Order: sequence, then C-alpha cells, then structure tokens
Amino acid sequence: MNVQTRRFLMAGTASLAATGSLAVAAPRRHHAHGAPSPQPAPTGGANAEDGTDAADAAAPAGPPAATPIGPLDTVARWACILDVTTGSVLLEKAADERMPPSSLTKMMTAYIVFGMLKSGRLKLDQMLPVSEKAWRMQGSKMFVPLGQSIAVQDLIQGMVIQSGNDACIVLAEGVAGSEEQFVAQMNDMAARIGLSNSHFMNATGWPADNHYMSARDVAQLAVRLIRDFPEYYHFFSEKDYRFNKISQGNRNVLVDKGLADGLKTGHTDAGGFGLCASADRGGNRVVLSLNGMPSSNARAHEGERLLEWSFANFENATLFRKGDIVEQASVWLGTQPTVPLVATRDIVMTLPHGWRSRAHIGVDYQAPVAAPVAAGQVLGDLVISNPGLADIRMPLVAGQGVPRLGLFARASAVLGQKLGRH
Repeated sequence: MNVQTRRFLMAGTASLAATGSLAVAAPRRHHAHGAPSPQPAPTGGANAEDGTDAADAAAPAGPPAATPIGPLDTVARWACILDVTTGSVLLEKAADERMPPSSLTKMMTAYIVFGMLKSGRLKLDQMLPVSEKAWRMQGSKMFVPLGQSIAVQDLIQGMVIQSGNDACIVLAEGVAGSEEQFVAQMNDMAARIGLSNSHFMNATGWPADNHYMSARDVAQLAVRLIRDFPEYYHFFSEKDYRFNKISQGNRNVLVDKGLADGLKTGHTDAGGFGLCASADRGGNRVVLSLNGMPSSNARAHEGERLLEWSFANFENATLFRKGDIVEQASVWLGTQPTVPLVATRDIVMTLPHGWRSRAHIGVDYQAPVAAPVAAGQVLGDLVISNPGLADIRMPLVAGQGVPRLGLFARASAVLGQKLGRH
C-alpha cells in the first residue's frame, strides 16, 4: 500500500452561513495569492494619575507596532492588543519588555482581592481598619480616615475608580496582615497565571526598583480578570464614586465616554501615561494595553484610536463547531470504507476583515487511513492559511471507530485491488 499525504483546500471560497459556521465549496488545490496590503487605521513621578499634558499631537514613539495586517505607528512606547475569545495578538510593540506599570499594578491587587471574595475568605461588607501607613500614603487617594474602618466594597471602588493608593494599603493589610505579605501573594499569583515578565514590590504601583510588568502581561491579566471574576468586573466600569464627601471620576476616559467597560489607567514619570481598556462589540471583546505615552490627552486619543482600529480591522469567525465533520477519510482494510474527521472543539479564529476572499482552508492527513481506527484518534490537521499570516493548525480526530477486516476479508480486499490494477 502506498501512503501519501493528501491536502483538501478551499481557496477563497469560504463564507459564513446564517448559523455563524463556515460553509465551504468543494475542495480544490491551493494557489498562492499576494500578501494583503495593510488597512488604514481610523484617524483620530508618583502614580498620581495626573500630570502636565504634552502637546496633543504627539509624535510616534520609536518603531511602529507589528500587526497581522502590517506595521502601525503609535505614540505608545509599549503596547499589546489581544482578542479575548481567541487569544490572538492584534498588535504588539515591545510587548515583552519590562516597564514601570504605575497604577496598572492595581489590577493585580484587585485580582488577589477578587479571589479572596470568590473563595469566601473576604466579604464585600467586611470592615477593614485604616492604619497610619495607609492614611499617610501619597499620590492618588480616596482619602481614607485614620483610625476608622471601611467596607471592602468601598475600598475596591476607591482603588479601581479613584485609583486610591491608600485604599490598596488598607486592602493589602486587611487581607494579608501587611503590604509585604500581600506583595508576596501578588508575585506567587503572577507566576501561577503565567505573567512571566512581572514582579511587584508594592500593591499600588508606587515607583520602586525591581517593580515591573510588560504590556503583554497587563493585557493577559485583564483577560484573567474578565474571565475569572465576571461578578466583580463591573467595578471597573463605574464612572464615578463618592467617599468621605469627595467625588472623583473614573480616570479611564474610554469608560467615561462609554467606549470601554474597564479597566485601569496609570502614570509615573518613569513609565509615562498608561492605559488598559476592554470593550465588547457584538460579542467580540478585545483588551488594549498601552504605556509610555507623553500625556493624558495622548493616552485618551491613542486608546480610542487603537480600540476603534481593532474592531474596524478584525473579526471573529466560527469555522467549525465541535463535532462537525470536516472530511471523510478513506480507510484501508477497515469494516467501513471511510472515517469522519471531526473538530474536537469550536474552531473560532480572529482574522482580518476581507479574509474570506484570501483564506485557504484545508485538511492534512495520511491517506488512506490504516485500520483499525479508534474513536477520538488524532488523524490529521485542519490548516487555515491566509497570505501574510502564519498557518494555523487544529487537530482533527476520528468521529467513530473503524475495526480492521478479518483475515479472509483482508486477503480478498488485497487480491481485489491487485486484480483491479490489471
């Protein structure tokens, strides 16, 4: 028996059916297309969360960001944009470089606190005492009163809406006994959830040696907050909060304008102005992480521009549903002539708009498949190719078992094949 690799490809024939799944035409061979041209983008000290604005029309910082559709200039020094559903990277610039995260640090503080709430070890109405250390904390504040106790919910709102450094200290001391012990929990959790370029020295983002995150880690942490704690994510979307007779608005301008539903801003002299934001449009959610911008105005304008660019240039497509038969593979010496190759899960891809005219969707497997075949056995790969993008491969498995023919049946089949050649 001669075994050869077969590829069935649908080149430029894909279209989304009404169900959202992919409808494909008859298989045909792959033909190379030219790479798509980039689509234009729409125009558009202490962690005190404020500062003197530079000129609004800031020049791009350094080399352009990399995207699947070509380079894109940005005023951000560090940047990463992720699709939450698929994990696809839509844009990156120095995304794994260590940077001062300023108040973006508070996202990890919130992650630890939310975990305590979810496990029942902390309650929203639980009262935590204000220490002198918390009361004396400088930078952005919610203005906690010395010697009093404050509810956890108030402290969360003071931390994520007002960016209160004092709120972080009260939470850290109330949860772990001291800020130092709380920071140890932050670093342990960062390692556990795969933030490989993050290390914390405090719970606030106050400038300190060896306190850093990367833009990718910030974006990945945002994804974890959204997925792991949907019941608490709403705190990031509140537009203002009043405590101790002082009202303060959410410093995230994208939230205030209704363009995003979270997460956080930050600023230090060393790190510049930073922003992490997330938004959902029609079931597609992206997370944007930017830092190193020259002013709060530049942060707001660039955040809005890149958020709109993400939704304008990319879409999620469900190519196959879990259990869908992608191909019928011929079987050699089996009780059935073919075996279905099926998807093991929903296959959802983030692709540039207009991908349907360029995508090549194929199947790679050894043909014919030798019996016996076990149900669930990996037999090949679904291959999605798009000019200018790396191939994406997804395993395909046998949708059912196919036993091997008995001895006499196998002999008859082999003989029949030999006779058929003459």
